[in-house]
Amino acid sequence: MNATAAAWAGSPPHEPIVVTGIGALTPLGADTDTLWSALLEGRSGISSFDREWPDDIPVRIGGRVPVDVDSLCTPAQNRSQDRVQKLAVLAAREAWADAGLASDGIDPDRLAVAVGSGIGGVMTLLAQHDVMREGGARKVSPFAIPKLMPNGPAAAVGLEIGARAGVHAPVSACASGAEAIALGFDLLRAGRADAVLAGGAEASVHPLPISAFAAMRALSRRGCEPQAASRPFDKNRDGFVMGEGSGILVLETASHARRRGARVYAELAGAGLSADSHHVVAPDPVGDGAARAMVGALRMAGVGPEDVIHINAHGTSTPLGDVAEARAIRRALGIGGTRVPVSATKSMTGHLIGAAGAVEAVITVLAVSQRLAPPTINLDDPDDEIDLDVVAWAPRRLRRGTALSNSFGFGGHNVSLAFRPAPGSGGRPRWS
Repeated sequence: MNATAAAWAGSPPHEPIVVTGIGALTPLGADTDTLWSALLEGRSGISSFDREWPDDIPVRIGGRVPVDVDSLCTPAQNRSQDRVQKLAVLAAREAWADAGLASDGIDPDRLAVAVGSGIGGVMTLLAQHDVMREGGARKVSPFAIPKLMPNGPAAAVGLEIGARAGVHAPVSACASGAEAIALGFDLLRAGRADAVLAGGAEASVHPLPISAFAAMRALSRRGCEPQAASRPFDKNRDGFVMGEGSGILVLETASHARRRGARVYAELAGAGLSADSHHVVAPDPVGDGAARAMVGALRMAGVGPEDVIHINAHGTSTPLGDVAEARAIRRALGIGGTRVPVSATKSMTGHLIGAAGAVEAVITVLAVSQRLAPPTINLDDPDDEIDLDVVAWAPRRLRRGTALSNSFGFGGHNVSLAFRPAPGSGGRPRWS
């Protein structure tokens, strides 16, 4: 599948779609500045739950947001929203303020939301089942359904900002957040909105989901060294580490951003989506579907493999998944794929499931705007099967160009997002 120049003809020109605001809550911190600083320092957000969880839970490590989420929300939100919804709203607030839309104003009929979640309000579902079992049906909360529904995070963000152009909730497992951003991109290109808050959220660090993933042998069992457990591309990796969090981008058409003098981080230049149709949980071992998503994103951006300067890998730290992604990168980019700097930031954040693609899109936007690739930690003994230039232990300077953010999900969902510096700039200008 090596590309020729003719095969990489770009799609017809469209108005650029730009990123004007970012927000994130992750196991590394409660905002994007803290997240970025922690990544560049190579810190892990993974901890042990040994003192909290029963001994028979097979995996007792993970990544939690290190703030009291309830204290950041109103009493009404704490009554009526699941934790996943609150995480989404808090990231959206940061992105909304960062973009300046609160002060500049926008027609609500031209404002949309696309926020995905892989699991939704599972904390509410499990808690309310316990309530009914112990106290009977009459004890079940009247808020249970709006708190547990998968579109709850998107609905909560839409209500928070008053979006009336549409509120959408893609559900595609670990690709949900990235697919929501791709959907936001499509909404803007189709002229259905002038601005979209797009991203993902997940809050499912609970004994049942973790026990279920453990039963699949998907999770790392390194309970004695939690901060070293997530080790993408390392020969001794043994599974992913589950985390919670949220990430939101404010996407706008370039003309709308220009009219209001918005600061611009980067351009979202393309989005590629595909499906493996191989297995419900195992990746296609040759990486064909993932490669097609990357090729699709680059074609939409009108660039070729030689223009790719960085990849934020899906890089979950599973034995099969990391090898399949390495093969997909080589399949999509040819021999040049072995020379592109690759970061696997799940080594520090853990795997945020439906929020992963959104948070990693935020990270990729910062990598492009700051021209810095964050490191991959815990890469002590690189897997011989993985022929990639993985950025290990320390950040690396990047040249100007296009970066890809990859996200893949159970069910065979593949999404790749292409970001590049803002039109006519080398970083984060303010339109004039």
